Amino acid sequence: MDKVAQLAMQKGLQLGGLTIGDCIDLARELGTTVGEVVLAEAMAVNKMSREQVASAVMDSFCHNLYAMEIGLSAGSSFLMGTLGKELADGDIALSGDPFVDKALRYTLAAQVGNHSVGLQPCAGTGDSCTFTGLMKTLTDTVEDKDKLARLTAIMLKIGGIFRVGKTTTGCNMEGFGAGAAATAAVVAEMIGGTPDQVGKAIVLALSPTIGNPCTPRVMVAGLCSTHLGGGVAIGCLAANLAVKTSIPVTVPPDVMIAMAAAVHPVSAKHIVPVVIHYMEPFFKTHEGVEEYISAEIKAKEAARIEETVAAAKLEARALAARANSIIKPFGEAVVGGSSQAVGSPTNAARIAHALAQGEITGVKIELYPELFARRGINVPGILMAAVYGAGTDNAQLYRAVIDRVRQAKLRVSIEEVDEPQMQRITVFASGQNSMVASLNRGGARLVLKDASPSLEAARQAANKLNIELVD
Repeated sequence: MDKVAQLAMQKGLQLGGLTIGDCIDLARELGTTVGEVVLAEAMAVNKMSREQVASAVMDSFCHNLYAMEIGLSAGSSFLMGTLGKELADGDIALSGDPFVDKALRYTLAAQVGNHSVGLQPCAGTGDSCTFTGLMKTLTDTVEDKDKLARLTAIMLKIGGIFRVGKTTTGCNMEGFGAGAAATAAVVAEMIGGTPDQVGKAIVLALSPTIGNPCTPRVMVAGLCSTHLGGGVAIGCLAANLAVKTSIPVTVPPDVMIAMAAAVHPVSAKHIVPVVIHYMEPFFKTHEGVEEYISAEIKAKEAARIEETVAAAKLEARALAARANSIIKPFGEAVVGGSSQAVGSPTNAARIAHALAQGEITGVKIELYPELFARRGINVPGILMAAVYGAGTDNAQLYRAVIDRVRQAKLRVSIEEVDEPQMQRITVFASGQNSMVASLNRGGARLVLKDASPSLEAARQAANKLNIELVD
């Protein structure tokens, strides 16, 4: 730990905000593994021993492993049926590779469990499925407990950075993107890859996930399986390519991660220009063609390339600096299958419930178009929070709340508003009405924009409820 801290200080790096590229650079120079650097950072920042960090890392999976076990047994998903139980009971080889098949089985079972009892989200609940499936596979495979802790630490370091980068819908920053990147890094280090090969694996795994949406995935039966399973498969492929072949990879992982975060909120018509902006420094040129380009243009391009790489590094560092520690990577569990579509608006409703006084008589729900279209899964969560103050993990009430509200004859109105990311919840009560206007964020987080009786009261309520507010 001391060597990592000393070298980081010499380089002007801040422990607690190391990027993946920083961890790779430090590991290379110290002749150690990326996982050792990640663990050392957590030990220094949290003032904990190695054993304490390792224990906290493993303990953070308790709920999600429980959800996975539900998926493997009695769980049923509205999108994936009883796939987890089928994979657990049947002699089904999805890839033929024992490690990959286990990771796929556990990951897909975790998604069934996600739709049954909810998962604690990281960037979202999609990548939590992959992280849980991969962690369980590692536990079954890796006998060395110290190595197991190192590999799990890498996974959660990547997950924490993607949690900051995910600000809207998109599997590119969740189950597909974050899952593929984490799988690639873990498998590359597990099979003996160097720090630089771990970085190459991350880049190779992320490349096909850039800009991938999840809007159809979360509402269409079956499609989620290939998003989440694809992340596992792509990650394993990338790791084996990076470690076992001499494939050239010139893009640094921090630049790839920064690009993924920047493409994420951009609509499809803007994706190509953004990709060009980030990837131009790594375009392969043709010497014959370059003979026709003037020296002045080449000089301008060289300057722009240098600026692009430097800016990407700053963006990656900003993500890492805001990431949660690996000892507390997850938020509260979210029932309903989506920390964004359900978790964030449900948490807005929890705050509104806390601000209301007296007997609740009605609820007004105003949602931006995407959330309004997904009202079948988010309105139950909003109502159980607004009327009863329930948390995002209350699976039993989630299934019963519509009938309970109807029996109580409460006034409920649900409206669509043309305000990007807006989720406005108004609670009518005999003593004091309340209102919370917020912007939706992944991982069950939200941005407070307005509140009644006051924004300050809403912030205090969110703090008491352990609801994560972001800028």
